[in-house]
Amino acid sequence: MLSSGSIPLFPPNASSVSTEMDLLYAFLVAVSAFFTVVVVVALVYCTIKYRRKHPADVGADIHGSLILELVWTFIPFVLSMIMFGWGASLFYRLSRPPKDSMEITVVGKQWMWKVEHPEGIREINELHVPVHRNVQITLGSEDVIHDFAIPAFRVRMDAVPGKLTTLWFNATEVGQYRIYCDQYCGTRHSAMIGVVYAMEPQDYAAWLAGGKGTMTPVDLGAQLFTQFQCSTCHKPDNTGRGPSLTNLVGRTVALTDGRKIVVDDNYLRESIVNSQAKVVQGYQPLMPAFQGLMSEEQLLQLVAYIKSLDGQAAPAGGK
Repeated sequence: MLSSGSIPLFPPNASSVSTEMDLLYAFLVAVSAFFTVVVVVALVYCTIKYRRKHPADVGADIHGSLILELVWTFIPFVLSMIMFGWGASLFYRLSRPPKDSMEITVVGKQWMWKVEHPEGIREINELHVPVHRNVQITLGSEDVIHDFAIPAFRVRMDAVPGKLTTLWFNATEVGQYRIYCDQYCGTRHSAMIGVVYAMEPQDYAAWLAGGKGTMTPVDLGAQLFTQFQCSTCHKPDNTGRGPSLTNLVGRTVALTDGRKIVVDDNYLRESIVNSQAKVVQGYQPLMPAFQGLMSEEQLLQLVAYIKSLDGQAAPAGGK
């Protein structure tokens, strides 16, 4: 939580995974410290006890012990497997946002965080979220590599130019928490700081009601879909020069080069900016590339609209 007092040893514990993350960290530190002390004590003891006392002293032959060899091989192996299994399990859960997550888009730009809520409300360097609700952050970058980090929630993820990345969290404590950029991104990197406002659900609902959002990302994406004449080729009934976009996300599609891929956010984004990269089987590479014609925010809005096409007709094209 934000404070003007002393600097705490650890950031606040304010998310559903922060306790487990701290326990894993404490376990790693404790094991490392224990064996460091054991090795140093043994080294000092042996150095003193078995030091050469006379020039004629010759060390005795040591033939070793099979049992001892097995013990100091087995114990580190077990500890390593515990660390690996625990860390891999936590990583696996953190890398897969729950299906019921509320999705918010964040775009990093030198030197600010641009936030857009599903209801159309936008923020700069601020992020309002309800507590006890899974929140998925979809990250993009307008320029260089940034890193969206919330230490109090124990989450961080790179925002990479040319692709979309995700992270998720579930805030458990009401309060205000810092957002940092954890990748050096330019001369004002240190000023790329924001604030998360974790609110009670009723307070968050009141904040949304008082917001100034007039159009949702899906609405803005629908406008872009019409503006760039996408519907002239992508028709719901598959009669256009391009494939239908209805119920597309999550499906496996075959490409002209024989590969099969699952349609996700990154596939949609790449198909917009570089339409020749992955052409769907049965269609010609006729679609123009929109690289440089849309901002990262507009790309995210268009992706949000395509993901919303679950059977309804796309807006009509034409001038």
